[in-house]
Amino acid sequence: MKYALLLLSLIYAQFAQAQTTPKPLRVGIAGLTHAHVHQILGRLKQGDLVLVGIAEANRDLATRLTKQYGIDMALVYPTLDEMLSKGKPEAVLDFGSIAGHVNTVKTCAPKGIHVMVEKPLATRYSDAVEMAALSRKHNTQLLTNYETTWYGSNHRAYAVANTDKAIGDIRKIVVHDGHKGPKEIGCNPEFLAWLTDPVANGAGVLFDFGCYGANLSTWLMQGQRPTSVRAVTQQIKPDMYPNVDDEATVLLTYPKAQAIIQASWNWPFSRKDMEVYGQTGYVTTLDGTRMRIRLKADKAERTMDAPQTEAAANDPFTYMARLLRGETKPDALTSLENNLIVVEILDAARQSAKTGKAIELK
Repeated sequence: MKYALLLLSLIYAQFAQAQTTPKPLRVGIAGLTHAHVHQILGRLKQGDLVLVGIAEANRDLATRLTKQYGIDMALVYPTLDEMLSKGKPEAVLDFGSIAGHVNTVKTCAPKGIHVMVEKPLATRYSDAVEMAALSRKHNTQLLTNYETTWYGSNHRAYAVANTDKAIGDIRKIVVHDGHKGPKEIGCNPEFLAWLTDPVANGAGVLFDFGCYGANLSTWLMQGQRPTSVRAVTQQIKPDMYPNVDDEATVLLTYPKAQAIIQASWNWPFSRKDMEVYGQTGYVTTLDGTRMRIRLKADKAERTMDAPQTEAAANDPFTYMARLLRGETKPDALTSLENNLIVVEILDAARQSAKTGKAIELK
């Protein structure tokens, strides 16, 4: 009798585990040319995602990456339509050119398939508006991934400024992003081909790294649109990047604040950091976890750490799986609302740099 009870308890335990363990999210990949694709290919073994297809026309690139990560080439399809038809993903991760994001959403949203794109959302504000309309019409998620979304330091800085209101009203935000340059750091040729194309990427560093500052500033300003956008871009290395800018500074004005976005392919070292100044104090992020802060009561600046757990998840793919299962609330940094404003800012910045005039946002 006791053996029968033991067997029943084991069966019940297995059943209970099966009921509480969610099924892996079925994902497809649209394009392999964006170097960030290594992030998803390198974590598939975690088990919360299952890859059901890759849409990539470049067979040489697909062969190289599938071999590197031990993925069956049978999962690679020449078109997105064929991958969706045969793989039947619940969500698609776009790792192609920025200009291609709109077509991915046009194909996926009517089929009820969620989409996550790499930053920024689109190369033109009109495309972003069209993508948003499709996503809302078909009740799908349209997420934009930034590396800095998963920095604990950024979330702690937001809490200091907005939740705790420890530095008074925000008066100035300064965001620095970039590196030595995509060629200098060894980006693969398939990535470089569109990253340095003004149509496929939207611009050069203005879009590549300016989007981080637009995203973070919009978040820190709690979804406000700036009243004006002014931008200056330069080609410091025209021999290396003849078709796009490699240096950009963007000034956003708000009724009672400013944000300065400094994006560069000319930094001596890679950086993703920001400064947030309020009426009575400031907070500075140094990297993903380290910070400096000075409040009104402080006699001097002090350092502090912010663990990665301050962010909504460890990485965008964990977050997406949890969000689609209803296990976490939407994060503002990846949200459609924030990233519509980001593209509006970038579109205006591109126009400002071309005309030399500030662009008023009506």
